[in-house]
Amino acid sequence: MSQSLPSDRQSLLEAALQTLPVGVVVHDARGLCVLANAAARALGPKALHDLPEAACNQPEGAVIEEIGERVVEARALPLHGERDAFTLTTLADVTQHHRIQRELIARAFIDALTGLPNRTMFEQSIEELLVEVGPADRFALAFIDLDNFKHINDYYSHDAGDALLRKVADRIRGALRPSDLLARIGGDEFVLLLNPISDPSSTLATVQGISERLKQPFFIDGHEIFASASIGLSLFPEHGTTYEVLRRQADNAMYRVKGGVKGGVSVFEETMSHAATARMAVEQRLRLAIRDRCFCCAFQPKVDMRTHAVLGVEVLLRWRDELGMIQAPGDFIELAIELGLINEITLQVLAETVRAMPDIDEVFGPDVSVSLNIAAKQACDVPFMAAFCDALGETGLARRFVLELTEEAFFTKGRFQRDVLPRIRAIGARVSIDDFGVGYSSLAALAEITADELKIDRSFITDIDKRPRSQIVLKAIESLGLALGMSVVAEGVETFEEVAYLLGATQIRCAQGFYYAKPMLIDQIRLTEERAAGPRATVAHNRNSDFRSPNLLRRA
Repeated sequence: MSQSLPSDRQSLLEAALQTLPVGVVVHDARGLCVLANAAARALGPKALHDLPEAACNQPEGAVIEEIGERVVEARALPLHGERDAFTLTTLADVTQHHRIQRELIARAFIDALTGLPNRTMFEQSIEELLVEVGPADRFALAFIDLDNFKHINDYYSHDAGDALLRKVADRIRGALRPSDLLARIGGDEFVLLLNPISDPSSTLATVQGISERLKQPFFIDGHEIFASASIGLSLFPEHGTTYEVLRRQADNAMYRVKGGVKGGVSVFEETMSHAATARMAVEQRLRLAIRDRCFCCAFQPKVDMRTHAVLGVEVLLRWRDELGMIQAPGDFIELAIELGLINEITLQVLAETVRAMPDIDEVFGPDVSVSLNIAAKQACDVPFMAAFCDALGETGLARRFVLELTEEAFFTKGRFQRDVLPRIRAIGARVSIDDFGVGYSSLAALAEITADELKIDRSFITDIDKRPRSQIVLKAIESLGLALGMSVVAEGVETFEEVAYLLGATQIRCAQGFYYAKPMLIDQIRLTEERAAGPRATVAHNRNSDFRSPNLLRRA
């Protein structure tokens, strides 16, 4: 092997330098290049002169610069000969390493869908701002939450939903100054830093302008999609001096909008903090109620207005709180849906209803149907509905049950009718459209729905005998429902005049409402029956009585 090597040591060293993959450049004390290997020369003149000089001028003796499409790291080291001083510079191509590093940074700090800063980068930016802020500086945080984004996502497709998020980001960015900062922090949640601001009124006007921009239609995949956002605003330093406090206050203001008229803007007020605290207390109590199975069922009959026969009974959720008081769902059901707790509650209601079937049969009759309410969000949750249908099927009572869903569930593009309805049909249960007329009502869409029952919302029934225009709409809904083979139920019947009109002017036979019975627990029904069985039995026929006893009504 030794015979194959050059005999001259200097020639050997030069050959080794020329084959190194790392560039090597040597300059003398006057700055003249006295040696450069092939790897260094391949990087061009800048690598031979400019990079070594730049590296020498850095305290660390290193510099990273881009040459053409390559990123090069230069490191300068002093080199002392017997009589002269030299500088040795190594040049390493770190393009691939630099690309990987940029990708990792982007993943850590940039939202991949919109290209906006993500939550981490935004929070770091605010923390840095708070360190530098002066006593006279002011800025604002705006929390932006798209309204009904899940419905848009479900109806138009997830690709359309992603496109909408990108367009929303672009539309907001178009209204900002270079000093402002927009980030996407969650699925359909954005947060905006407005910095600096002059006064609350002009800041509010700016954010309201953004709100109006978002209400303009978006054109996606041939669809004209309308969206809006609920926006909450907090101001520094009035509403807080830390990011966490400002974030919480803006969040509280945003939820105030969500709880009222969506698509608006609200500035934080101290009362919102109290409301948020109260909401958190309800949330904790609700979670404990689920754990301790504190839910019970009230029942309200569906009655044949001509024969007074009880045709069915609707199961209505009630919460027996820690004080033994019964709370109606209006106080907590939306919170349960928002927190993702409604699935467990619904399964508990199903189990409680099945346990109560002997009592239902005794009180209302052995052939009555039993209606359970399913939230629209649940109806399109295929895994949950599969589990629910399995649980209902295992009871052997599925043919007695009617699942009541609002229109929104039926009109969610494809998912319910394609993936869920067949499961309901397979176990023998029936389906009802609840509160028809107040949601996404569409007679064209109604023609495509394969439901068994149509419940006309009480808003059409109240004072129907006095409202000619409502009478026309009622007749149209009734006619279409009957033509499509759906039984029609009038909800919210409360007065004799309403009953008289329905009997005289429509073909609707089935009604549900306070005129016949308020929702009551089984124990309350039994107590009412006992009272009605006494000398004052005629009280049960009084229009204002809580319950027209099923023993006095005819069973189907």
